[in-house]
Amino acid sequence: MASEAEARRITIDPITRLEGHGRIEIFLDDEGEVANAYFQVPELRGFEKFCEGRPVEDLALITPRICGVCPEAHHMASTKALDAVFQVEPTPAGRKLRELLYSAFFVADHATHFYALSGPDFVVGPDASPAERNIVGVIAKVGLELGGEVLKALAACHEVVAIIGGKYVHPVSGLPGGVSKALTEEDRARVEEIARAAVEFGKLSLKVLDDVVLANTGYVDLIRSDAFTHRTYYMGLVDENNRVNFYDGMLRVVDPEGKEFVRFHPSQYLEHIGEHVEPWTYLKFPFLKAIGWKGLVDGPDSGIYRVGPLARLNASDGMTTPLAQAEYQRMYDTLGSRPVHQTLAMHWARLVELMHAAERMLELATDPEITDPNVRNLPTKPPGEGVGVVEAPRGVLIHHYWADEKGLARKINLIVGTAHNYGGIAMSVKKAAQALIRKGVVVSEGLLNRIEMAFRAYDPCFGCATHSLPGQMPLIVSIYDNRGNLVQRLRRD
Repeated sequence: MASEAEARRITIDPITRLEGHGRIEIFLDDEGEVANAYFQVPELRGFEKFCEGRPVEDLALITPRICGVCPEAHHMASTKALDAVFQVEPTPAGRKLRELLYSAFFVADHATHFYALSGPDFVVGPDASPAERNIVGVIAKVGLELGGEVLKALAACHEVVAIIGGKYVHPVSGLPGGVSKALTEEDRARVEEIARAAVEFGKLSLKVLDDVVLANTGYVDLIRSDAFTHRTYYMGLVDENNRVNFYDGMLRVVDPEGKEFVRFHPSQYLEHIGEHVEPWTYLKFPFLKAIGWKGLVDGPDSGIYRVGPLARLNASDGMTTPLAQAEYQRMYDTLGSRPVHQTLAMHWARLVELMHAAERMLELATDPEITDPNVRNLPTKPPGEGVGVVEAPRGVLIHHYWADEKGLARKINLIVGTAHNYGGIAMSVKKAAQALIRKGVVVSEGLLNRIEMAFRAYDPCFGCATHSLPGQMPLIVSIYDNRGNLVQRLRRD
């Protein structure tokens, strides 16, 4: 028999279909309503500490090991940080090869999330059995032919990463001032073939969205519901015309009304972003310094902002490729507002970006300069301090390195997309829990999965994100007797 304390507390542990570890603690009041909910991240990988003292150029090989889901993002941000550390610009061909690799990675990563991580909630259904709510269940629902297309697209895009980056996982080609090898014409032709197929795969994925999600009024109502809506600031990389750019640009922040709040060079991020620490988690809460930390609340008076696919689209004035731009416009026309504040619309934005990445991959694969053998400028200046920023699929990724006169890493700061989003994720989980768990409602597995959908939309990567070091992990030990009554509670927080 559950104790009174247990009846007032609901734990979702482990949470599923994400990278890393986390849990959700939901506390009920005396009436059975949700009083509070905590999204806790109980792991620490500590890359910022054990990279200290290593040759700074090694960080482009070490930091991708933070994660096997998005090593390309860490490799690219690290390589760009090393450009800045050694004050060297990559050659045009070197820069384009980096972006070509990165575009292929973006297609594969977004496809992985849409079909394997978030797809089961929509294709199979949020209330389906966990035994069916997975990639196998998705394939069973959509058919082996579409499942085969997904696997083929993923394999082909990873082949592009291997051709340019040297490895299918954890690429090694990025160097200060460019890349390690040029692209042969034979390889270029293969990349072009893959890029053309990726564009068709993007069209197919958007059709799946139309047929499975947008054609289902229940899903559309869920997307539009207040339970999954937050009015926040949004941040993303943009080019000189405020169009979405995954590889380079300025960081632009818009307010909840869509008006530009600030636009700054990535190297200035410390002037605009602060980080708040809570004792119950290893993940920090970034916030806009100009507004300040006001707690886990949204609105124009809160410093919380969000990043990732929907944030990038909200922070921009559009896409640079034609098919993606048409889908960008259709999303905003359909949802009827700009910016879009519905968290679950992140999945739609993700497919708009998949199309953009596929089109950009094709543009670069057919660029005459892509096979230029001049792929690197050698550094000639002593190492110093440098910042490298890219858009990881899950949001703005910042690598900041300080090197000493011997070229050894003296200090490292990493802020990843999931860290930027931690405030939004925590609010989303709490709001979904408060909307779905009410007095008299049976708390089913399907209901708890709908709460998980609130964080899953962010495509979080907690292994990448954790870098708060409070010194000791907060701990609560509850001791019960054989009747389930709470005898004693020991706390360390």
